[in-house]
Amino acid sequence: MVVGHGGDVIDELTTDHREVDALFEELQAAAPGSSERKRLLDKVTIELVRHSVAEEEHLYPAVRRHLAGGDAVADKEIADHSRVEKLLKELEGRGADAVHFDELVTKLKAEVTSHVQDEEQNLFVQLRQACDKNELSELGERVRRAKKTAPTRPHPSAPDTPPGNKLLAPGAGLVDRARDFVTGRGK
Repeated sequence: MVVGHGGDVIDELTTDHREVDALFEELQAAAPGSSERKRLLDKVTIELVRHSVAEEEHLYPAVRRHLAGGDAVADKEIADHSRVEKLLKELEGRGADAVHFDELVTKLKAEVTSHVQDEEQNLFVQLRQACDKNELSELGERVRRAKKTAPTRPHPSAPDTPPGNKLLAPGAGLVDRARDFVTGRGK
């Protein structure tokens, strides 16, 4: 995994993006149908869900406040997350040897890659111009805190905007982490 969490919200989220990229590379290199592919998909899922929840709780409200057309930008990003979360949910109960597993992983990687490129090339550039350093640093801290309590499994029916997401995510996160502990998922 990539090290270097910390800094402002853009640095934090960019580090997450590189970690997920590295996990996808490992996943694609693992033998088709192997338990290692499923283990790596679980790690990808955990990272993507935690990252998405933190963005929806803290980044996108800031986008709505600070960017011209911020509501439309945030809504588009949340729609991207929704597509990813539905794919994660579809993959959740499948083994790596299941029908359509590899096809769904390919779709997932394409969705994530497109979303990451859009965020890094457009959203992050606009946000860095619109916000001062202190606000970006505070957002980074909020995102790091949110990831610690965020769910680790996809919940496509859960609210993805405040206040609902801020109220329900920590509880779902606690349940998910307990399930992960009991099953050994994410190790």
